Amino acid sequence: MFRFATVEGQSVQWALKRNCSISPSQLGWFYASLCVLSLGIATFFWLQGATLILPIAWLELAAVGVALLVYARHATDGERISLQGGRLVVELESAGRTERAEFHRDWVRVEPQSDQRSLIEVSGRGQTVQVGRFVRPELRPQLAQEIRTALRETA
Repeated sequence: MFRFATVEGQSVQWALKRNCSISPSQLGWFYASLCVLSLGIATFFWLQGATLILPIAWLELAAVGVALLVYARHATDGERISLQGGRLVVELESAGRTERAEFHRDWVRVEPQSDQRSLIEVSGRGQTVQVGRFVRPELRPQLAQEIRTALRETA
C-alpha cells in the first residue's frame, strides 16, 4: 500500500535517510589507515633529508580530517515522520541536532512548497516544517500523496 512508509498496527512511519556510501565508523578506520600510510611515506623521505615533507604531510592530513569530519557529521541526517492516533510527528535531524514538530491530524496540510519538485510543506496551527530532502525530487509528490492518504485512511 505504501512505498515509503512502514505500518505497524495503527501507526504509520516514514524514515527518510541520507544516502551515504560509508558510515562514520568506516570513515574513521579509512582516515586512520590513510594517516599511517601517509606519515610512513613522509617519515621515510624525511629520514632521507627532505625536511619539509613531514610538516606538509601533517597539514594535508589535517585538511582531509576536517573535510571528513564535516561529512561524518551529516552522514546520519534524516527525517522521521510518524502518524499515530491523532498526531502527526515530524522529526528532522541535522548534524546531531533534532527539530521536532507535532500536528493534530485533522488540522494538518501537506503540499509542495512551490512546485511539484520542491520540498513538501507540512503545516498546521501556525507551525510549518519542510520535509523530503532525502527523497528524489520526482518522487516528492508521491510521498506527499502517501502522507495525505495515511492522514485520511487511518483516522
